[in-house]
Amino acid sequence: MKKGQAAMEFLMTYGWAILVVLAAIGALAYFGVLSPKLPNQCVMVSGFTCSEFKITNTSVQINMGNSIGYDLSGVNISLAGQSPNACTPSQPVTTLNNGASTGVLSYACTITGKFKGTISINYTKAGETTWHIGTGTISGSVEQ
Repeated sequence: MKKGQAAMEFLMTYGWAILVVLAAIGALAYFGVLSPKLPNQCVMVSGFTCSEFKITNTSVQINMGNSIGYDLSGVNISLAGQSPNACTPSQPVTTLNNGASTGVLSYACTITGKFKGTISINYTKAGETTWHIGTGTISGSVEQ
């Protein structure tokens, strides 16, 4: 056997093996086995709680609470979804007393499958004029 023929047979044998492996990886990706799950979680900056939330195809609903230790005024809570998921703002919460919750805040969103977004909270402590900003994240899959 010539060296050229041996090299060609070596390449053909391993080439077919690599092609089979690539086809198997492609099939796993197509059927969703390799797509990572996005955890259902709502994580807020210290002093705020995200007691419950729900993600649907058309909205994100969040119930947040104040555990800062002060009553808050001028509270504005906004949600920004990562592209392509866009959300429109909810009505601002004007006050949020210590230990109280916002109730369910609903944001109109267009969501396909998974959602990941950033929650921004602008507020002042009652009786003060300095604005504070807090952020958090929310992520999860659409509930049916």
